[in-house]
Amino acid sequence: MDKKRFNSFAKTLTPHPGVYRMYDNEEQVIYVGKAKNLKNRVSSYISKSHDSAKSRAMVNNIASIEIVVTNSEADALLLEINLIKEFKPRYNVVFRDDKSYPYLYLSDDDNFPRLSFYRGARKGKGKYFGPYPSAGASRKILNLVQKIFQLRQCDDAFFKNRSRPCLQYQINRCSAPCVGYISRKSYANDIDLAMLFMEGNNKKVIQALTEPMLEASKNLEFETAAKFRDQIVTLRQFQSSENISSPATEADIIACYHQAGIACVQVFLIRGGLNLGNKCFFQSLKMQETLEELMNIFIKQYYLGDNIKEMPVNIYVSHKPTDSELLENILSKKLNKNIRIKSQARGEKGKLVRMAIDNANIALKHRLAQNLRYSDRLEALTKFLAIEDQINRIECFDISHLSGSETVGSCVVFGNDGAIKSNYRKYNIKGVTGGDDYQAMAQVVNRHYMKIKKGDGILPDLVLIDGGKGQVSVVNEVLKELQLDESVTLLGIAKGPARKAGLETLILSDGKKLVHLQEDSIILHLLQEIRDEAHRFAIAGHRQRRKKKIIRSPLETIEGIGHKRRQKLILHFGGIQGIKKAGLAELAQVPGISQQLAYKIYDTLHKS
Repeated sequence: MDKKRFNSFAKTLTPHPGVYRMYDNEEQVIYVGKAKNLKNRVSSYISKSHDSAKSRAMVNNIASIEIVVTNSEADALLLEINLIKEFKPRYNVVFRDDKSYPYLYLSDDDNFPRLSFYRGARKGKGKYFGPYPSAGASRKILNLVQKIFQLRQCDDAFFKNRSRPCLQYQINRCSAPCVGYISRKSYANDIDLAMLFMEGNNKKVIQALTEPMLEASKNLEFETAAKFRDQIVTLRQFQSSENISSPATEADIIACYHQAGIACVQVFLIRGGLNLGNKCFFQSLKMQETLEELMNIFIKQYYLGDNIKEMPVNIYVSHKPTDSELLENILSKKLNKNIRIKSQARGEKGKLVRMAIDNANIALKHRLAQNLRYSDRLEALTKFLAIEDQINRIECFDISHLSGSETVGSCVVFGNDGAIKSNYRKYNIKGVTGGDDYQAMAQVVNRHYMKIKKGDGILPDLVLIDGGKGQVSVVNEVLKELQLDESVTLLGIAKGPARKAGLETLILSDGKKLVHLQEDSIILHLLQEIRDEAHRFAIAGHRQRRKKKIIRSPLETIEGIGHKRRQKLILHFGGIQGIKKAGLAELAQVPGISQQLAYKIYDTLHKS
């Protein structure tokens, strides 16, 4: 940077508000900034000595500066946001979050409305609840609503072509309106209660359920009363675990923390007194930004971007943004309500802010300490599969058997830090023809996710199958039956020719799109590692089952021979070899062994 030339340039600038763009020698925008006084702000870059190496590098790379004068500082701030989004300058902090936010969508159906997870433009008729900070938070509420109010979640095509209730009805997650198991009036009442619940009016819901419970009990309709009681109990349990303060609390809690050149921002959404969950943002620092500056940058990008259209009137922050009053004015005008950014919260709100700070601190330390190898590969896999939400949990399934006998299915789990061995599961396959890997895989996946549908476990972001099109197809059908096909991503990994590593084929859930990755791909290496772990775990389970069968006494397979009779036989003949040598008459002499049992024992031990 030619200081003399820029000093002359700075003297010509106006003291009015505006936006400045800094360019390097290749005419690339390297920084965009907003100023209340353009002359003072731009001059400070030239006259000020910069402690940060990044700041000095930026200043040294400035080849030219362009300015745009605006009518007000508010206009300058909005223009700055748009220019940062357009140019993505190297030295601007950009909290990347290009994903749309999830909602729960209640369809506009006069008979039996559908409640479902939704992400995208809200153009359809019906009612939207949200936005939620993450897909996990919205699905948690959706599962709870299904459990309590049993609203249908299936799409209209599935709903209109049922002749019998689906699996959701069997596990008490749907009232089966598709086959007339509930009247329109009763279903409409459940819809009203579910809407009250999703709007945060838990107390009203409990009051509405208490009266019919007492009435049913009075009329000796104990089964109906028990249903209302269970609904109330579930609501109270949820309320006690999630309630923040008063039912009227509507606020966003934002806390930031930085360490080792990385910033972490935590956003908690409080609606109707309930904690709807949090979202975490990480970003490398550019020029030794203070926490106040980071808070300012984040609020501008988070609320004045395209994603967030709704927000509460109160935003409680850990650090006061540098443009606090300006941001309040702009947000208030944009949303036509009196927005307040509060940085010195006390009492209950102060506790919430401290909770958010602790979460930001813990999340950042965890990120710095964790095995970045897994984190980087999971992030690469997320981008490769074009999934909106970051993959944080992968579950992989495999089948192992020997010529169709003693079939065992395995499920291994991987997260940001690698294998989560405490979550591994083995399944002994029953009622499936030996060697039928498709049906064995279908049984394992069905049993595993049936437990999760009932609330026992965590739903993964990605389901990985060790197999090709056939296995992927049967698993996809199982997930559709469980109505999980929209909640998780399915991927198959098929072995290459001669089972050579590096030649694997990836099969997406539609079974049509086949993908080959380079042998040195970090994504392929991750999937290979998880697949191999599932295979190892399945083989270990299969060997344990075979070993158990080998050491199992043949007497255990005979109907009518329990533990006591086995003991008597072994004591009488001195062991299994003595029993094998005994004749029918000798066997029948043992106390408790009838002539018929003696025939069974003799026949079983002399089959081979």
